[in-house]
Amino acid sequence: MITALFTGIAAAPWMRAALRYGAIAIAVFLFLLLLRRSGERAGRLAERLETSEKVNDVQRQMLDAAVRRPRDRDDLGDRLRDGRF
Repeated sequence: MITALFTGIAAAPWMRAALRYGAIAIAVFLFLLLLRRSGERAGRLAERLETSEKVNDVQRQMLDAAVRRPRDRDDLGDRLRDGRF
């Protein structure tokens, strides 16, 4: 019954054109929706990458500071006397 109704509706040339344009409009809408979602996902990934780069930079600075720290109290005293601290 539904197929008979559909074939009856789709038999008119203007209805076939309307269905064709409707299908094209739906396809374009879905494509734009998908494009928007992928853009949001790319933005989140870029933000996550930027955050991880900042974290890595801070960790690298901390490691560099740990390498340059005085080894013991005598070394600390020597640095303070020489003004290299």
